[in-house]
Amino acid sequence: MISDQIEILHHGGDDEVTGSCHELRLPDGRGVLIDCGLFQGRDAGQEPEVDFPVDHIEALILTHVHLDHVGRLPYLLAAGFNGPIHCTLPSARLLPLVLEDAVKVGMTRNQRLIDKLLRHVGRMIVPVAYKTWQTVSSLKSPTTRHSEWSFKFHPAGHILGSAFVECRTRLLDQPDGERRVVFSGDLGAPYAPLLPAPRSPYRADILVLESTYGDRLHEGRKERRNTLQKLIERCLRNRGAVLIPAFALGRTQELLYEIEEVIHRNRRRFAAKNLPWPELDIVLDSPLGSRFTAASRELQPFWDAEARRRLSSGRRPLNFDQLKVVEGHREHLSLVDQLRQTAKPCIVLAASGMCSGGRIVHYLKALLPDPRHDVLFVGYQAQGTPGRDIQRFGPGGGYVVLDGKRVDIRAGVHTVSGYSAHADQKNLVDFVRRMRKRPAQIRLVHGESTSRETLRNILQQQFPDIDVISTYTKGSA
Repeated sequence: MISDQIEILHHGGDDEVTGSCHELRLPDGRGVLIDCGLFQGRDAGQEPEVDFPVDHIEALILTHVHLDHVGRLPYLLAAGFNGPIHCTLPSARLLPLVLEDAVKVGMTRNQRLIDKLLRHVGRMIVPVAYKTWQTVSSLKSPTTRHSEWSFKFHPAGHILGSAFVECRTRLLDQPDGERRVVFSGDLGAPYAPLLPAPRSPYRADILVLESTYGDRLHEGRKERRNTLQKLIERCLRNRGAVLIPAFALGRTQELLYEIEEVIHRNRRRFAAKNLPWPELDIVLDSPLGSRFTAASRELQPFWDAEARRRLSSGRRPLNFDQLKVVEGHREHLSLVDQLRQTAKPCIVLAASGMCSGGRIVHYLKALLPDPRHDVLFVGYQAQGTPGRDIQRFGPGGGYVVLDGKRVDIRAGVHTVSGYSAHADQKNLVDFVRRMRKRPAQIRLVHGESTSRETLRNILQQQFPDIDVISTYTKGSA
């Protein structure tokens, strides 16, 4: 007789902040993957790209299209996976942009091979609307089924298209054989720019919950916007550039949205001496960020009510007048050189968000040794990344290694923690609290050990009847 136990196996993201990849396996051996992300920062290179069997995997379900959730997709295909790729409608629009850039950076710049991969992935993508049950099935399904499953996407508030996934499994030979497993993916903070806040599901038997910020609290939206404005004004007193490393997807669009609001509210004030806010250049120097921003404007139906009201009032929160977009590489290098020589006051948004590559590295190499400039971090900096080193050693006049060379840090270094796209400790606890039928088990993932353990203790104290797990053996249930 088939056991009524389902298994959850972790192939990444269980004891680190990157590489998210979780498998839900039925008693008959069939499985689905929830995400297949790339290892980054300290975690990069520690594991093979795909070191688990895939013959039994019926489908891949994507919570969102950040690389640490989708970056191993090409390797999954190479390992033999040929099932459907389920994602939300916005994610289906954004996924090819993410994959094309990732393949160019990490695998090949041969456009013919890239186009072939993208066409193949395009045939596998199955867009699914939010809050709609979708049945999982493939040619791998046995002739005689003992169980079946379906899933539903719910808005997660992390980036456009992000979702947490409610999976429903049912054992056909048992009247009480239904189980609900919820995978949080990356949950956003309530009242994040552009996005509706996540709402807890009605029930779950097992919850796989992210814990990136399980050990800390964020500032509120109003407070962090005020903090952002004050820090920018403080930085501009030095008459230099303010460098903001930002992920091309999500963080860049949120920051543009918030900066437009700061300019709008302060249109009759000065950002610095003789520099009115409406005359301050906001530079977007990220080709991929520009493409994502354009795609985000196309996805306005998925914006929250506040953002749509701004549009209806005639404002352009992702395409305002002060925004200058840098396109070509020559233009980029010219601007870096200009800022090195003149220290023109401006705000520069460039990827990557953890300073591990991309155009932000050129700015940092040129401007970090100059005290007229400032670096403003607005997102999580994983261990082992240059961003974490700048954040940690910069305030003390330390150094960072970029492209194999030591760069002294004389620029100002600042952090606005509230602009994380992740839920904080209170948000995560509330996500559990607001379920009408709470899970018997919570599995904490996607967090460093301190964050997971801190959140585990809080959850165990507040929900003593729930079994909260925070450590795992690789590939185990």
